[in-house]
Order: sequence, then structure tokens, then C-alpha cells
Amino acid sequence: MKDFPTSVLALTLMLLAFAPVAAKDVYVPEHYTKHGVHVRPHMRTAPDRSRSNNWSTKGNTNPYTGKNGAKSPLPNY
Repeated sequence: MKDFPTSVLALTLMLLAFAPVAAKDVYVPEHYTKHGVHVRPHMRTAPDRSRSNNWSTKGNTNPYTGKNGAKSPLPNY
């Protein structure tokens, strides 16, 4: 039973250590799509399976442009 607080502390420290990695922004370099559309370089949120933590989602604001999100956090089925 003495090891329980130590285990909880170790698990908490591990989770805190990896939290910033998941939240990093990603730089997208300038490129052209396969249809020839020019895409200017920009920042975006790191890819994940959540719709609620993207800058374009309602309630969120893009920290680079100040633009408020407008997309619904729920998927369109």
C-alpha cells in the first residue's frame, strides 16, 4: 500500500510530461495541391481525432489570426 502514492505520482508526472507534446501547433509550408491551388504557409493545430479543440470550431479562437471558430464541434452525419 506504501507504493500506491508513489505510483500515482509517477503516473501524474508522466502524463504532464506528454501533455505539451499533444498540444503543439504544426507549421504547414507553402505548397501547391494536386489541382494546382497555391496554399500559403500557415500554422494549424496538431492532428488528432478531436473536433472540439481545433481553432475553426465554435468557441475557439485562432491565436495567430484572432479569428473566431465557426464550425460545429459535432460531426455531420
